Amino acid sequence: MPSLQSYHTFGLTSSSQQLAVFSSPDECRRAYSRATRNWVLGGGSNTLFLDDYDGQVLINQITGITHHETSAGHRLRVGAGENWHELVTTCLQQGWHGMENLALIPGSVGASPIQNIGAYGVEVKSFIEQVEGVHLDTWQPFTLSREECQFGYRDSIFKHALAGKVLISYVTFLLPTPARAETSYGELARLNAPTPAAIYDEVIRVRRAKLPDPAELGNAGSFFKNPVISNAHFQTLKARYDAVPGFAVDESHTKVPAAWLIDRLGFKGKTHHGVRCHPTQPLVLTNLGHARGEDVTSLAKAIIVAVNETFNIQLEPEVRLVGREGLVHL
Repeated sequence: MPSLQSYHTFGLTSSSQQLAVFSSPDECRRAYSRATRNWVLGGGSNTLFLDDYDGQVLINQITGITHHETSAGHRLRVGAGENWHELVTTCLQQGWHGMENLALIPGSVGASPIQNIGAYGVEVKSFIEQVEGVHLDTWQPFTLSREECQFGYRDSIFKHALAGKVLISYVTFLLPTPARAETSYGELARLNAPTPAAIYDEVIRVRRAKLPDPAELGNAGSFFKNPVISNAHFQTLKARYDAVPGFAVDESHTKVPAAWLIDRLGFKGKTHHGVRCHPTQPLVLTNLGHARGEDVTSLAKAIIVAVNETFNIQLEPEVRLVGREGLVHL
C-alpha cells in the first residue's frame, strides 16, 4: 500500500490502497475510474490522514501560469497544482503586486479558493476572478465566478454544495493596478515604507518566527478557524476578560483569535502523546514524529470542549480530517 506520509504536511504514518498523479483533468478521469473510492489531493497542507485511506489518492499536478496585462490589472490563469507561495513569489518578481500578504501560506493554488485563504488583512477572494474545473460524477467542465464561489471566512461553495464533487483545474486571478497595500494588520502596521517587497519580507519573517516549518515539524498550519461571534457575545466576553482581542467583521459580528482562547486555557505548549500545541502559536498542532490519528483528534476535541465550556464558543477545524472512508467530523 503506497505511503501517504510525504503527501500531507502533518506527516502521520498512513497509506492508501492506490496512489496516482495527474497533470490534466483527462488523466484524473482515467485514474479516477480505476477505484470505487477516491480522494483528490493538492499540496496536502490542509488535509490530515488520520488512518489508512480505503481508496485511491489522486495528486493534482496541473501546472502552468498564463499572464495577460489589461487596463484593469494583471490577469493570471494558474494551474491548480502550482505551489501557492511560489506563485506569490513569482508575482512579486514580475511586478504583479497585491498578494504579498499571502506569502508563505503552504499548499497549492487549487486549495486557495476552497479555503478562501487569508492572512494579514487580505483574503484570496479579493483577487479570484473565476475558478475552472470538472464535476467528478459527469466530468462536465464548469466555470464559477467570484460571486458563484460563495466565499466566506475560510469558506466557499467547495466546502458545502460542491464538497468532494468537483476537481479544480485552474484559478484565474486579477491583480488590480495600481495595487493597494494592506498594512493595517499586526506587525505590518509598523512598516515605515510598505512597498510590496517590504510587505512580502515582513510577512515571511513573522510567519517563520511564529509558525513551525512543516518540513521540520509536521503540521497543517492553523488547525482551527478563528471564530466569528456576535457583537453582543463579544461584549459579554470583554466584560469578563478585558484583554480578549477582537476584530470587526461587519456591523454585527466580531472575529476573535482562536489562539488567544486556546492560550488562555493553558493549552499552549501542552503535549498529548505525539501531538503538541505549538509553544509560539497555539493555533497550530504539531506532530512530534510519532503521532497517531487518535492523538490528534483527542487533543483537538479537548480544546474544542474547553473553549466551548469557558467562552461559549464552538471552534471549528480549518484542516480537513480524513479517515478510512473519507471526511471525519469532530
